[in-house]
Amino acid sequence: EDRPIPEPGPNEVLLRMHSVGICGSDVHYWQHGRIGDFVVKEPMVLGHEASGTVVKVGSGVTHLKAGDRVAIEPGVPREADEFCKAGRYNLSPTIFFCATPPDDGNLCHYYKHSASYCYKLPDNVTFEEGALIEPLSVGIHACKRAGVTLGSKVFVCGAGPIGLVNVIVAKMMGAAAVVVTDLSAARLQKAKEVGADFTIQVKNETPQEVASKVEALLGCMPEITVECTGVQACIQASIYATRSGGTLVLVGLGPEMVTVPIVNAAVREVDIRGIFRYCNTWPVAISLLASKRVNVKPLVTHRFPLEKALEAFETTKRGEGVKVMLKCDPTDHNP
Repeated sequence: EDRPIPEPGPNEVLLRMHSVGICGSDVHYWQHGRIGDFVVKEPMVLGHEASGTVVKVGSGVTHLKAGDRVAIEPGVPREADEFCKAGRYNLSPTIFFCATPPDDGNLCHYYKHSASYCYKLPDNVTFEEGALIEPLSVGIHACKRAGVTLGSKVFVCGAGPIGLVNVIVAKMMGAAAVVVTDLSAARLQKAKEVGADFTIQVKNETPQEVASKVEALLGCMPEITVECTGVQACIQASIYATRSGGTLVLVGLGPEMVTVPIVNAAVREVDIRGIFRYCNTWPVAISLLASKRVNVKPLVTHRFPLEKALEAFETTKRGEGVKVMLKCDPTDHNP
């Protein structure tokens, strides 16, 4: 639908959108109208993995100017509450977040956003890499929460886009060996491409059998597991697989109630941690991309113009490729 071009407030910038990635959550809202407590009650613009060009700046904006290429951090705190003061603004209950009801996302030609949450892209970082900072940030936040460090042995459960960014970041942070499980051979091939040392194609093994295969490949139980599916059997396998005294980070979101061997985790002192999105990750990600220490380009497998958004969403829904990118600038479809 056509909407008026928004006018930026004093601390906002107006952006001409360039590249917007489609996330599983976008598809979920489109198909089901809700994710947990977040319910779509009225029409909502999707899209939160995004980059664009500044076309207008608000009166109070000093660090950006028209023509700057920027990556957008979609979560903007509305108030300086206790979580913001502690540096964990992602947990602020009143946070604005693109494409989470009732807040509109940025899958459009023009979009306004808080200038503080727009980050200038260096010349050697493409718009698509800028849009991929959002999923990459999930990997940075998860691996930090997990404590990945030099020599870590890591098990990543699931080889979708989020599993893959966790492989990339874990290797970047010094993991000595990373093993990835998934149902799809094609996705596991992609995991190998981005740096996984070992892969396991899961067929109909029990969670304990999956855990044994992980241990056999690594030569030991991993001290860190990053669960990226949200599937009950995978969470169970993740607990069984993690070394005593190790850490399991739950990234994937599934049903609210799952049955897990919590006593097994408890008596072995396996720490189970959650993550909610990310915070303070954009500057880190931009440094990594600019220095070419990480390569996220192989994640983009499909591109569609904004006008073919429905086709792009259908492609994502069918599970084809890895990351589907929508191109919002009709004059520039370059990466």
